[in-house]
Amino acid sequence: MSALDPATLLSIWEHGLARHPLDRALLLLTLASPDTPVDALADVPLGQRNQLLVSLRERLFGKSLELTAECPACRERMEFPLPSEALPEKALATGSIEVGGLHFQLPTTRHLAGISTLGDADEAARALLRACASTPEALPVDEQLDMLLAEVEARLDEADPWADLSIALTCPVCEHQNKVLFDPGSVLWDALDGEAQHLLDEVHLLASRYGWSEAEILKLSSMRRNAYLARVLA
Repeated sequence: MSALDPATLLSIWEHGLARHPLDRALLLLTLASPDTPVDALADVPLGQRNQLLVSLRERLFGKSLELTAECPACRERMEFPLPSEALPEKALATGSIEVGGLHFQLPTTRHLAGISTLGDADEAARALLRACASTPEALPVDEQLDMLLAEVEARLDEADPWADLSIALTCPVCEHQNKVLFDPGSVLWDALDGEAQHLLDEVHLLASRYGWSEAEILKLSSMRRNAYLARVLA
């Protein structure tokens, strides 16, 4: 897939607009893997999901990637490029990992959905650990559980570095150092949303001037739409 036709892009935007970010990521993932059922995509390891979404964004909107973040110290809004060499090169892991004789499945979108309502980060991390454990009843409790959690997180980072894409940043104003999470699903959605808003503006202008329907306008090539828009705006 090199591009989306305008009607398809607006249809995807419409279906994803009111969805939870995790559901949006799955909706976008169907574009990257159209022959795979959505239920199966929900069980794809996060690293594999992220890599597919990054590749999809490159095919649809190009390799140039500009990200934004807010400095937690001074609230300065930062814009920075994300070069491809900043992303992991290691091949994705599959299956599960073993820590202390216990087996843990690689986290998936389904796992994240199961903990999405938990407001406390530590509670959510423990719940995710239990959800990924093949034998949750064998997990320790209290402090030992937190120690195991740290070991599992470190092992997951080694096994699947695409699962948690964090970028180290230094604020150009106050020099505060911070890590920012790079979420390929949200970044891809933002690009698609921007393109959809641009298309809707074009439809609005041309429909207002010529009385054409949305379907008629979207069937025009981008060159012909731009030619008519230039006349409307002249």
